[in-house]
Amino acid sequence: MKKGQIYEGIVEEVLFPNKGIVKVEDRYVQVKHTLPGQKIRFQVNKVRNQKAQGRLLEVLDLSQIEDKKTDCPQFGQCGGCNYLNVSYENQLELKKNQVKKLLDEVCQEYEFEGILASPVTKGYRNKMEYSFGDEVKDGPLSLGLHKRGSFHDILNAHTCELVHPDFNQIVACTREVFGALYEQGKVSFYHNLSHEGYLRHLLVRRGTKTGEYLVALVTTSQMQPDLTEWKEQLLQLHLEGKIRGILHFTNDSLADVVKSDSTQILYGTDYFMEELMGLEFKVSPFSFFQTNTLGAEVLYQTAREYIGDTKDKVVFDLYSGTGTIAQVLSPVAKKVVGVEIVEEAVEAARENAARNGLSNCEFIAGDVLKVLDDITEKPDLIVLDPPRDGIHPKALRKIIDYGVDHLVYISCKPTSLARDLVILQEKGYRVERVRCVDMFPMVVHVESVVLMSRADK
Repeated sequence: MKKGQIYEGIVEEVLFPNKGIVKVEDRYVQVKHTLPGQKIRFQVNKVRNQKAQGRLLEVLDLSQIEDKKTDCPQFGQCGGCNYLNVSYENQLELKKNQVKKLLDEVCQEYEFEGILASPVTKGYRNKMEYSFGDEVKDGPLSLGLHKRGSFHDILNAHTCELVHPDFNQIVACTREVFGALYEQGKVSFYHNLSHEGYLRHLLVRRGTKTGEYLVALVTTSQMQPDLTEWKEQLLQLHLEGKIRGILHFTNDSLADVVKSDSTQILYGTDYFMEELMGLEFKVSPFSFFQTNTLGAEVLYQTAREYIGDTKDKVVFDLYSGTGTIAQVLSPVAKKVVGVEIVEEAVEAARENAARNGLSNCEFIAGDVLKVLDDITEKPDLIVLDPPRDGIHPKALRKIIDYGVDHLVYISCKPTSLARDLVILQEKGYRVERVRCVDMFPMVVHVESVVLMSRADK
């Protein structure tokens, strides 16, 4: 087998995340964006030892689980959705089996409790980051999502099914206003290779329960156009919800990420309000908040069940974001200490706790790896909700050294979870229960909640 060769084969299984396995010539090849049972044609793009990777060229025969019609005109081209053509029941089964396979390889004698569905499967995303660019070289201005497998081509987002219809109105309005300026040569979009241009991203966040929107335009400082028309056009939209704030972020960094070197409030406030499990939360532009609010309630109810009795206990909530888990636990705990690296999220968490009348929450801004050295209190229970890459090995060792009887690990990436569970088990913990919660219908990702206890208890 050599790079560049073209083969056909049947996808035997799909590993997390979205890695189809095809056997050809006594070798297993990984091909992304496939489903089990599909017959595909692919081109080999990497061969190393006994491993190989391929690029999907064509689906020759459909999988049996491709049992749902989709009306999205960009499905298969857009890098967003993967499972729009798969019934939700089959999506859940696929994700459940992927997580169980990973954990079975590293855990023994644990109780796997299946997967819980998201309460909604469409319009659930409360946050989107859109990019400016063009669909074809030197074509009209685009505003939407990256084309699958491309760092440069941007597909216009017209009728995305993952978001509330208000999002599509906001995107269309923004594209129309700046598209006209682009045609007149008054603005340009940012080119990642040359690092020249003005328009970079559009950030839209929504309070699912409150209907409040935060809209932010992200640009470089290379041009200074008047943004008044854009603001006024947004405020005239007939939305189901209400725009709480319109912001302008300046970002001159080379990285293709949504961030702000400076922030200008064009209208309203720089935050919106959301409700979760009976509590109110102030959410700022860069605060971490689960992208599926209704799904988050299912996730946190599972976490609370796994955590169990917290009366008279000190709980550490590590990687605490805006303090959602901490505040859910606060009424039934002695004290909750949250640690989060994003300072504005910590500020929001403190405000949220005060707003909800919770006086036994402490939130600390900083890297978990460093902050744990300075906290004098000792926890009775630790809740972990790290980012996708999991927990830094040195931080994990410090967490283990506390020797708490129980840990609850909430994971958004099963492969990182499996890696961390190996270390936790080597250091004296055993996995008791695992339950998956689907927070991302139509997409490959899935959340997992794990209860661990010390093996000597």
